Amino acid sequence: MSASANIARHLPLMAARQPDFPAIKIPRGRRGDRIDYLALSFRELDAEVDAWVAHLQRRGVRRDDRVLVMVRQGLPLIAAAFALFKLGAVPVIIDPGMGKESFLACVARSRPRVLLGIPLAQLFSYLHRAAFASVAVRVWVSGSATARCPAAKSRLAPATLVDSAATDLAAVLFTSGSTGAPKGVCYEHGMFDAQVRLVRDTYGIQPGEVDLPLLPIFALFNPALGMTTIVPEIDPSKPATVDPAKIVQAIRQERVTNSFGSPTLWRKIAAHCAESEVRLPTLRRVLMAGAPVPPALFAAVQDLLPNGAAHSPYGATEALPLCSITAAEVSAETAGATARGAGTCVGRPVPGIELRIVTLTDGPLATLADTRELPAGEIGEIIVRGPVVTKLYDALPEATVAAKITGPDGAHWHRMGDAGYLDAQGRLWFCGRKAERVETRQGTLYPDQVEAIFNAHPEVRRTALVGIGPRPHQRPAIVAEPLSREVVATPSLRRKLVRELRALGVQHPHTDRIRFAFLHPGFPVDVRHNAKIHRLQLAKWASHHSGYELDKRDVSVESLRR
Repeated sequence: MSASANIARHLPLMAARQPDFPAIKIPRGRRGDRIDYLALSFRELDAEVDAWVAHLQRRGVRRDDRVLVMVRQGLPLIAAAFALFKLGAVPVIIDPGMGKESFLACVARSRPRVLLGIPLAQLFSYLHRAAFASVAVRVWVSGSATARCPAAKSRLAPATLVDSAATDLAAVLFTSGSTGAPKGVCYEHGMFDAQVRLVRDTYGIQPGEVDLPLLPIFALFNPALGMTTIVPEIDPSKPATVDPAKIVQAIRQERVTNSFGSPTLWRKIAAHCAESEVRLPTLRRVLMAGAPVPPALFAAVQDLLPNGAAHSPYGATEALPLCSITAAEVSAETAGATARGAGTCVGRPVPGIELRIVTLTDGPLATLADTRELPAGEIGEIIVRGPVVTKLYDALPEATVAAKITGPDGAHWHRMGDAGYLDAQGRLWFCGRKAERVETRQGTLYPDQVEAIFNAHPEVRRTALVGIGPRPHQRPAIVAEPLSREVVATPSLRRKLVRELRALGVQHPHTDRIRFAFLHPGFPVDVRHNAKIHRLQLAKWASHHSGYELDKRDVSVESLRR
């Protein structure tokens, strides 16, 4: 067992090390004014995983089978996933809220042999037989988040752990598709191992801590880290609808020490705590990722943590974590530059990660010799390599060629699809997604260097830089989402807001070039984090709507319809 790289090996090790410590707690209602949880210790979770192994084997699940996992977050997700790892099967995990057509395309491309799903998922598969044509085995799972494995009551011998090599495929996890179609990322067991090690060492996580993961997939790391998982009361397909009061109650009641979530979710939690005059003294760290974290949000979350720190890890589904920064460093050193349009500082590379900035190009780069590394301060494309950097996309050879670079030593470099630069201290500054840059006759504009200027307006929830027309002769425009929908509906308030946005823009040379503005009632955002703005969708929307021409003296309406 010790020689195996199988990520599932960590659970029995933790079960031996801390057998009676809670491994997972799943909410099942209220008892008085407290949340009532079903709790399993590490020893009980280990036994639950063994029961799942036996159940899956009886149903015909084999090593190397691809298993589409469509179960509730909580006990079924964690126990079934570790059982599949232990069997040597490959979980395929797709975001449930990405939209039906995208979801079906992902299923068809991943070609699962097994569907492990709740009754609603099984029914869905029968209604869309073409996408699920590869499914030969169906394992039905209860729709309850607290459901135990059907074999859990049987007395079973410990299941044998499949001896997996570090390079064996462990899982296929799908990207959010924020700037294109979602893609399946192939994770090897060694990559999961490296992620566990980097997350543990970077943030000083200790066995015995208590985690509240606001993204279900991150709960899968906790058994390997020895942390208790508190399953949050949140709908993974609609995370922005979360009730922050329930999250705060869980943190306080269960003395949570660690939590990962998107900036959108932590903005809601911070606002609730400020209104309720509540702080969260048990939290040692809050990790925010999925989109750039504004300095104001860093400050608001840090105010909640008298005994902890707010962090933001930088990375992607294809490679995480890569860099990290704390609220203290942002407040003391980088917030001012961000406000002036320098971009968002995401910190220094974590140990084991090598990062370069190369000349930005949209075409493929076969080898490292095809790139040109840029000096500090110059914006280019971010590429990375290291033990957590994945090698390929599932069944998408063209996408793999477009995103991967081979080094002279055979190492795989990943093109992040992001633009940024390194400063003199070796910190990485994020400027925006490469696909969302705006190329004008006067030069290139990047979202994170523009939007911070306009986001300073107190009546704006957020803004987005978009380009109208084809590169390299795009017309840059700013789209604003006001806090109040009354502003969008009232002509006089619209004109007042865009005048004030223009007043902010003229203070900086790069934003002074933006002469068009649009007001939008609610930005399209990614499903996974509800934080990444779909700027390319907004650009299409803006090209078919009337906007405001920004002038230093007045504001007039101009149609940008082509």
